[in-house]
Amino acid sequence: MASFQRMRRLAVGGLAIVGGATAAVFALNRTTWTSKQLLQVEAAEKRAIPQYPPLPTREEQLKALRETPEFDILVIGGGATGCGVALDAVSRGLRTAVIEKDDFSSGTSSRSTKLIHGGVRYLQKAILGLDYEQYKLVKEALHERANLLAIAPHLSAPLPIMLPIYKWWQLPYFWVGIKAYDVVAGKQCLKSSYFLSKSKSLELFPMLKKDALVGALVYYDGRHNDARMNLAIALTAIRLGANMANHTEVLELLKTKAEDGREIVCGAKVRDVMTGQEFNIKAKAVVNATGPFTDSIRQMADSTTKKICQPSAGVHVVLPGYYSPEAMGLLDPATKDGRVIFFLPWENKTLAGTTDTPCKVTDSPSPTEEEIQFILEEIKHYLSPDVQVRRGDVLAAWSGIRPLVTDPKAKNTESLSRNHVIDVSSTNLITIAGGKWTTYRSMALDTVDAAVKACNLQTTSESQTDGMLLDGAAGWTPTMFIRLAQDFGLESEVAEHLANTYGDHAFEVARLAELTGKRHPVVGVRLAEEFPYLEAEVKYAVKEYACTAVDVLARRTRLAFLNAQAAEEVVPRVVELMAKELGWNKQRQKEEREKAIAFIYEQMGSSCRENLMRIPINFDESEIKTYTKKFDGLDTEKKGFITSVDIRKYLDLMSALRTGAVSHSRLGTAIELGEQKERVVISTERSGGGV
Repeated sequence: MASFQRMRRLAVGGLAIVGGATAAVFALNRTTWTSKQLLQVEAAEKRAIPQYPPLPTREEQLKALRETPEFDILVIGGGATGCGVALDAVSRGLRTAVIEKDDFSSGTSSRSTKLIHGGVRYLQKAILGLDYEQYKLVKEALHERANLLAIAPHLSAPLPIMLPIYKWWQLPYFWVGIKAYDVVAGKQCLKSSYFLSKSKSLELFPMLKKDALVGALVYYDGRHNDARMNLAIALTAIRLGANMANHTEVLELLKTKAEDGREIVCGAKVRDVMTGQEFNIKAKAVVNATGPFTDSIRQMADSTTKKICQPSAGVHVVLPGYYSPEAMGLLDPATKDGRVIFFLPWENKTLAGTTDTPCKVTDSPSPTEEEIQFILEEIKHYLSPDVQVRRGDVLAAWSGIRPLVTDPKAKNTESLSRNHVIDVSSTNLITIAGGKWTTYRSMALDTVDAAVKACNLQTTSESQTDGMLLDGAAGWTPTMFIRLAQDFGLESEVAEHLANTYGDHAFEVARLAELTGKRHPVVGVRLAEEFPYLEAEVKYAVKEYACTAVDVLARRTRLAFLNAQAAEEVVPRVVELMAKELGWNKQRQKEEREKAIAFIYEQMGSSCRENLMRIPINFDESEIKTYTKKFDGLDTEKKGFITSVDIRKYLDLMSALRTGAVSHSRLGTAIELGEQKERVVISTERSGGGV
């Protein structure tokens, strides 16, 4: 409780400010710098910078999990809900433990539509069906939307979303629904919705199809960096005293006899996936917050338990940023099969999704080509004919498993619950399932309430999470990035990224950044040239419990979700940097590279590429001869490196480029530029003999 009070004083009363130099970070290459540049960096080191106590290491967390005689509550699952339960529990003074078999936010919580929303379509159903329960669900979600935007302003922001109108009769129908959304939000309405004329709609969203456009309605919801938000919740709980370990899986649930003779759950036997070490964690209450894996944990407690989870896959695709405006989303309220598609700006790219398809529970959900094509076909309906929606523009695609659940205590156990479900089994296992990202906090509150009641836990206070600032929020301001850019000589884009990812921890990351050796930027070597991620972030990720290259590529940064090819290209460098921090040997580095490549291939859409090249070659005989001559011309020294197989692959590539199945081929561009510049000789030895 004392640690919680210290955290509250830190958030409300301000941060402890200390000075101090960390000149060792910048020691390399200083001899090549001017005195003015060195003074700039040293001044940044000595300026007052927000300071936090260091996080306990993962080894220290595991030691506490092993050696604590008994926790009040053990949470299984490190997604948004599990971490939310941990934060709520520790805020009440409960001794709290969390284990996650993969990484924090490795499952559904990092694969959302990135919206913080009340559910405008649920409100429509509530009004049309006079459904009061649905109305309460929307009302609760709108409160949680406002709360989440307030407690993590560095990770979230309001987002206007456009609903284009193509038939006059739709205007009053949708207008009533959108205005009702504002009314239900009440004082927590982000901004009032409004109508736009056709011309104004096209001015704000020029990519929109203008034929038959009547106008558009614009309403507001929130958006966030979901994986980073999940981690911020976890880090906040850790700073308040929770003991949490990722990459730690449950092998079996421990049981004991209750006073009434029942067999009840009293902990778990777990294994540290990184080392293979097994140990027991004892707890008065055990919470199952495992999302799609809900039933596997429930059946550990009781093998006769009926399943309640009906998993559904939701696929999203990422397209270049020019597909949408920087600050305006788009909603397709009725696709051809009745789904809803969002088209949103995210991390300087465009995010489109989602689908809703029954699936099997797996650790490695993968998008299918059919689902990707469905999304692309739907967004074509709303975009101008000038915007050619090409399959080759899909930079990444992923699938998240949504755990739809039935309430085991409901009269009709076949119907899916629209709200979250909390089930306390006869063995005292508390299961929280269903719900959505936005309502994670209220779900956590209800879960801890159930655990306190079922297991007679003694708390020191009520839940404190409503309004509690998350890690990094206390000292953040919208203009913090300017200070980062000025003090450290960072590029503006990089400074904004650091501020809006780490909040007031951004200074810690900046101090880890290497000198570039350039006039500008002074510090900040990028991980991938076209993205604002720094190599320093890989080092910092290790402090935030990143254990694998995938943890860094997918969740500490979002590179794998934004561009699968770019992520694949930086895998060797990420592994190299992590190896220095974690002391990996050559064999471990090789394994990490292979696992990262496999993750990108299987889960980020790269596996779908193979099908793109399997299309007929749509060239006539003269075109084939022309392309063959162009490609054969690469072998200028006639060493025989260009074979008929290579030519066939090149023709496949050219055909894919023509149809839009593939875009931005470096080989194709190089050959075309070679023709324009009379002759650009590309050594076949250096290029590996072509494609």
